[in-house]
Amino acid sequence: MEMEGEVRGPKSRFPLSFWEVAGASMVVLGFLLGLLCVYLTMPASDYSFLTLPRSLEDLQVLRDHLEIYTSDYTVQVLVGYCVVYIFMQTFMIPGTVFMSLLAGALFGVFKGVALVVFAATAGASSCYFLSKLIGRPLVFSLWPDKLSFFQAQVAQRRKRLLNYMLFLRLTPTLPNTFINVASPIVDVPYHIFLLATFIGLIPAAFITVRAGIALGDLQSVGDLYDFNSIATLFLIGVVSVTPTLMSKNNSERLKE
Repeated sequence: MEMEGEVRGPKSRFPLSFWEVAGASMVVLGFLLGLLCVYLTMPASDYSFLTLPRSLEDLQVLRDHLEIYTSDYTVQVLVGYCVVYIFMQTFMIPGTVFMSLLAGALFGVFKGVALVVFAATAGASSCYFLSKLIGRPLVFSLWPDKLSFFQAQVAQRRKRLLNYMLFLRLTPTLPNTFINVASPIVDVPYHIFLLATFIGLIPAAFITVRAGIALGDLQSVGDLYDFNSIATLFLIGVVSVTPTLMSKNNSERLKE
C-alpha cells in the first residue's frame, strides 16, 4: 500500500492522451517551421552575433544588432525570438531572463510583456508534456527532496490547487524550472498548470521587461529585483494563497 504523500511510480499505460501528444507534436513542429521560415525570409548577412546571451554585455551587443532588423523584419524577429525562448524553456536552458530583457529593449513594455508571457507559457507547457513523457527519472535523480515536498503540498491543497500554483509562480518558493518538470509527475492537471503559469508570470515579466527598456543602466541581473519588487511579488503571492489557508482553517474547525 502506498503511503500518503508518496510520489507514485510509473503507470503502465501510455502517459499522454491523444490531445497531449498532438499538443506536444505541434510544439516540435512549431520549432522546425519557425526556424525554417526565419532562415528563408531573412536577407543574406553576417549573423555571427546571434548567440544566446550569457551576460548583460552580450545582451547589449545582441540588442544593437537586432534593432536594425526589428523594424523591417518584425515578423521574422518575433518568430525567431519565440522559437528560441520556447526551446530554452522546454529543455531547461538557463538564460531566459536575458531574453525577457531583450523583449523590453526591442518591443517596449506592453508588447514585450505579452511576448514574454506567451513564450514562457508555451515553453513551460512544452516542458510539462516532455516531462510527463520522459521526465520522471530526471526529477527523481535531481530533486528527490523537493519532489517529496511538492507532492505533499499538492495533495494537501488539491481542492484549491490553482491558488497554490499561483503562489508558487509569483514567489521564489520553488524554482520555475522544477515546477515545469515536476508538475506532471505529481499529477497537477494541465489546465491548472496552464492558468497558473499564464497569470502568475505576468508580474515578474513586467518587472524584467520594463528593466530591459533601460538596459544600459543595469549593472547586473541582481538589479532587476530590488526589495520593493520582491516584496510586491510576495504580497501578491500571499493574497493568491489566502483562500486556501482560510479553507483549511475552516475545515479544521468543523472537524473539532
